[in-house]
Amino acid sequence: QVQLVESGGGLVQPGGSLRLSCVASGSIFSINDMGWYRQAPGKQRELVATISGLSGRGSTYYDDSVKGRFTISRDNAKNTVYLEMNSLKVEDTAVYYCNSKNPITRNNYWGQGIQVTVSS
Repeated sequence: QVQLVESGGGLVQPGGSLRLSCVASGSIFSINDMGWYRQAPGKQRELVATISGLSGRGSTYYDDSVKGRFTISRDNAKNTVYLEMNSLKVEDTAVYYCNSKNPITRNNYWGQGIQVTVSS
């Protein structure tokens, strides 16, 4: 069983920045593919960014809506994945979820979610 705990959310003005963190426990973190998803009110959960584990050599993927503004990274020594969010827009407002996926078993785990609100 994998436990994921997100932190770093909050209220920020348009154009501002936030960094989300997700600490994982209960598995060999370095092999898992990690991702950030978000869900805005009344909308489906959507993929924001992913970063692969060791087998994928840390390759990254970004949704077009955040490309050039958000950066996903991981520190395997700290069992932590980050999402650096810059030039935030009102439409980035959502609950952000951390996701962990084992590339072999395909077991999939979610954090509890953290609110990010972009508003003036």
